[in-house]
Amino acid sequence: MIVAVGVDVVPVASIAGLLARAGDRTYARLCTAAEAAYCRSRANPAESLAARFAAKEAVMKCLRTGWAMGVGFAQIEVVRDDQGAVGVQLHGEAAACAKARGITRIHLSLSHAGGTATAFAVAEG
Repeated sequence: MIVAVGVDVVPVASIAGLLARAGDRTYARLCTAAEAAYCRSRANPAESLAARFAAKEAVMKCLRTGWAMGVGFAQIEVVRDDQGAVGVQLHGEAAACAKARGITRIHLSLSHAGGTATAFAVAEG
C-alpha cells in the first residue's frame, strides 16, 4: 500500500554554486561519505549532488518531517544496487520516523535534464 509520495526539483546551478563556495563542507552537510565519493567520481558532480539533494527532500516529504524532528540529510542515503538502480537507506531519526509512519520501503527515481534534477519518492507500507 502506498503511504506517501514526495517529489522535488532542484536547479543544478544552485548546487554548483554551493560547491564553488563551500566545496567539502557542502558534501559533509548534504550527504554520506559514500554519496560524496560517488558524486565526486561523476563527470558533473553538481548534477549528481543535485539529484541526491532532491531525493532527500522528496523522502522528507514522504516522512512528513521536512528539516525538523531530528531528521538530517545524512540520515537519508541514496544507494545503488548492482544494476545501478537507485534506492533509499534510512538511518537514525529518519528510520524511526519511517517506522512510526508504517513505511517499510521507499521507491526512488532520479532524473536530471535541462539544468534541473528531479526526484520522485513513493513510500510503501
